[in-house]
Amino acid sequence: MANNRVILIAYHFPPILGSSGMQRTLAYARFLSEHGWEPIVLSVHPRTYLKTGDDLLGLIPDNLKVYHAPAWDTAQHLAWNGRYLNWMALPDRWISWLPGGVFAGLNLIRKYHPKAIWSTYPIATAHLIAWALKSITGTPWIADFRDPMVEIDPRTKEIYPPSKTLRNARLFVERKCAVNADRLVFCTNGAKQICSERYPSAPIEKYKIIPNGYNEESFQIAEKLVAQRALTEQPITLLHSGILYNTSDRDPSHFFKALKKLKDEGILVCGKIRFILRATRHDDQYRPFLERLDIADLVTLAPPISYHEALAEMLTADGLLLFQGYTSNAAIPAKLYEYLRAGKPILAMADSKGDTAALLRELNTGYIFPLDDSARIAAGLVRFLSDLTKSQLVLPPHSVTSQFDRRNGTALLSNILKEL
Repeated sequence: MANNRVILIAYHFPPILGSSGMQRTLAYARFLSEHGWEPIVLSVHPRTYLKTGDDLLGLIPDNLKVYHAPAWDTAQHLAWNGRYLNWMALPDRWISWLPGGVFAGLNLIRKYHPKAIWSTYPIATAHLIAWALKSITGTPWIADFRDPMVEIDPRTKEIYPPSKTLRNARLFVERKCAVNADRLVFCTNGAKQICSERYPSAPIEKYKIIPNGYNEESFQIAEKLVAQRALTEQPITLLHSGILYNTSDRDPSHFFKALKKLKDEGILVCGKIRFILRATRHDDQYRPFLERLDIADLVTLAPPISYHEALAEMLTADGLLLFQGYTSNAAIPAKLYEYLRAGKPILAMADSKGDTAALLRELNTGYIFPLDDSARIAAGLVRFLSDLTKSQLVLPPHSVTSQFDRRNGTALLSNILKEL
């Protein structure tokens, strides 16, 4: 193993809180050793994170080498009265990580002589660091994309991000990856297609897919938490765990209107059913909306909890909610894989043409209704609840969902490393 080292460059890594993307890097850092690789993590100093916690520090192997390069969040640490120059946040707000990251990476390469470098987006600066290290040392480089860097709305043809300056900065980084990285790894077919169509000259063997997944050990911890609790009579509980936005890709407003309709019709009754939206980050925006619709008695805006507590809550819910608009068709939320492992019925408010819907159809599970159609959400929720109370919901067996254990994803990364 001494000669099979790989540097993992990732902004998101414990002790950061509130980032599902951290789980991908953490899994590789934990399980690559099972395939004969010694991972070395290069991240940022923890002071860069807005929130930190120790609930996942116990999953970091004792012998894992983790190095922290200096970095600052431009909006938090380098702004004056909340304002800063645009170039200070291109291609992201953590561009200050670049010089320290390159310096630390060069020292790591000289010291450990790794066989490869792996970097992960959505913090584009990680790819800039890897590109610099590849250019200077020639070390093989794998560029990992958890999300597309630039997207086009399939209906309006609007381009995201809307800022041309930011968009060009991201395209610059993406182009460097397409030309210089030895492998480009994506989470979904849709994301891979976006990039391959944008850079048709890149050899097809560069493009690989490693789906997101779940951490089995974390679920075992969560199951122990559930077992320690006394069972009490609860109303039917449907849960969404994670961030929501007021943008088209994760807007819950049509869902709220559907609840209003069903409450007015007497189908949803307080005390018999409740909807928990856990850690939305926008509770202050949603609370007045819920009160105006008179559904605050049905919807609980719950605060963040630890990662394992969140998994335990999934295990005890009667059903799990997913919000994803058509503008995110090329992505599959990481929480979906955790939902599948939890073994609970899924009501997915997602576009039928997206990769999320395709995965649910492939597994023959879930109920799929468009995020932006309150009438169809209401009808779908009635059907969902009817099948739930009659125990007519189809769930894939664990033998099927176990393919998404992050250990399997790590094995795929190991195969790519061996190719290099």
